[in-house]
Amino acid sequence: MKDSMTPLEELRHSTAHVLATAVLRLYPDTKLDIGPPTDNGFYYDFDSSHRFSTEDFEKIEAEMAAIVKENQPFERREVTRDEAIAFFEKSGQSYKVGRVGDIPEGEAISFYQNGEFTDLCAGTHVESTGKIGAFKLLTVAGAYHRGDEKQPMLQRIYGTAFANKKELRLHLKQLEEAAKRDHRKLGTQHQLFRIDGEIGSGLPLLLPKGGIIRKELERMISRKLEDYGYDTVYSPHIGSLDLYKTSGHYQKYGDDMYDPISIDDREFLLKPMNCPMHIQAYTFEPRSYRDLPQRYAEFGTVYRMEQSGELSGMVRVRGFTQDDGHIFCTEDQLRDEFKDCVALIKEVMAIFGLETKCRVSLRDPDSDKYIGAAELWDKAEACITDVVEELQIEHTIGIGEAAFYGPKLDFMAFDALGRGWQLGTIQTDFSLPERFKLEYTGSDGGKHTPVMIHRAVFGSIERFMGLLIEHYAADFPLWLAPEQIRLLPITEDQIPFADEVAAKLKKLRFRVTVDPASDPLGAKIKRARHGLIPVMGVIGQREAEARSIAVRSRKNGEEGAMEVDAFVERLLEERSVVEA
Repeated sequence: MKDSMTPLEELRHSTAHVLATAVLRLYPDTKLDIGPPTDNGFYYDFDSSHRFSTEDFEKIEAEMAAIVKENQPFERREVTRDEAIAFFEKSGQSYKVGRVGDIPEGEAISFYQNGEFTDLCAGTHVESTGKIGAFKLLTVAGAYHRGDEKQPMLQRIYGTAFANKKELRLHLKQLEEAAKRDHRKLGTQHQLFRIDGEIGSGLPLLLPKGGIIRKELERMISRKLEDYGYDTVYSPHIGSLDLYKTSGHYQKYGDDMYDPISIDDREFLLKPMNCPMHIQAYTFEPRSYRDLPQRYAEFGTVYRMEQSGELSGMVRVRGFTQDDGHIFCTEDQLRDEFKDCVALIKEVMAIFGLETKCRVSLRDPDSDKYIGAAELWDKAEACITDVVEELQIEHTIGIGEAAFYGPKLDFMAFDALGRGWQLGTIQTDFSLPERFKLEYTGSDGGKHTPVMIHRAVFGSIERFMGLLIEHYAADFPLWLAPEQIRLLPITEDQIPFADEVAAKLKKLRFRVTVDPASDPLGAKIKRARHGLIPVMGVIGQREAEARSIAVRSRKNGEEGAMEVDAFVERLLEERSVVEA
């Protein structure tokens, strides 16, 4: 539990205890594990012979309301380790006994009691249950004890709580809208991707329409990368285990990697990260200060062993593609290169109307998880803090959130519902260049070690696509839509002219179709609307004779009749948002 909580976190944490109190009253044989607050509410993990479902929520909420009405004070007391273990062994709470063992020697062990319920808890809480405002139980899901597939599967009840009913109603309305925008549902409905059990969980298959979206994203950012002076590299999907031992990734993240495979008496890994590969591109030939900076970019697919319970559609997967970039530069060039990375990320996020917030992620000086000398870390952290101050970037500080090889500036993007998504990152790294003994010849003729910047704009393309599906509710802007224009001839007499217009648009690389069905115009319009087509062009006898199009768009509604050339110019202008 955090050392300190916000008032809302205290409220939610207290509500989790009320949930546990109610569950024990209703289902006394239940064993408890943990019940922390979360960004959007709280949860509690239970081991019970009763299989919880949403049908139980009304009864549990009624008991919770009774506990709130009882206005039970939250009372803290410290106990010895032996007292804590004896208490939970007597009450049959074996998971709590295990949690007592997690508390380091010398650290205070505290209980919090409300009414008849006592929990192992560091706190903090509101004064009493009567201070809890409005709450709602939301879902129930399976969760492995300690997140370990080898441990028992528990039942996790999620809920949320707010200071008053108005705030709760607003939140529930947002959840309802979020459910409508769920990328897993929309991805199936609009034929964008599928998670195929025959392929394996956590390995999304992009269908043709989803493939168009990814291709357009890659095309857009590739143009940006050219503008910023990047060269494209392509690295293999497997690499030697020695490479990742040298980098330190294997020692730090080996449990998250797939098992090595042996080839010709040498061990190889499915590629978990791209950076060691790009380092090898740098070492291909001797470098001079005149060659720097070297900027490499790749849509590099990597593979991570995510736990089954953590997988989620496109946003948490086992194989994903990073829009990865690595810059090798001198110390004198570092700040300017870092600022260019900031500009690139902000420029791309603006295209999608995504606001961003930043976190400066620094090392915890008391932790031993980092590599590299302290003086190198000081330089790396100074670069980031100097840049955010110079550019007046609003940010928070995350102590202990740095990568093991260097500090970073992390970008959180906020979608149409105001939800935050962790996306881009820029990391300064003095450590890996030293571990790989990278060199360049300086203007003094001596050998020097370059500095490395790791950066990603989208982060994971799959995750970014999941964000966009929900951000736009699958109603994509023209440049990104799988089908951009649908021409709707009213009768078969207008089909030849519609085909002629379609051919003209296809030469300009627009994605256009003609609906030749003999259905009434209203049915054709309804189909196009259901398919979320950005632009419709209605062609009747009058339009065909005047060689014009009656334009309808999802954005502007009816736009009136346009001559074909004016229609084309209108489309080109709307598409140009990503071609500047």
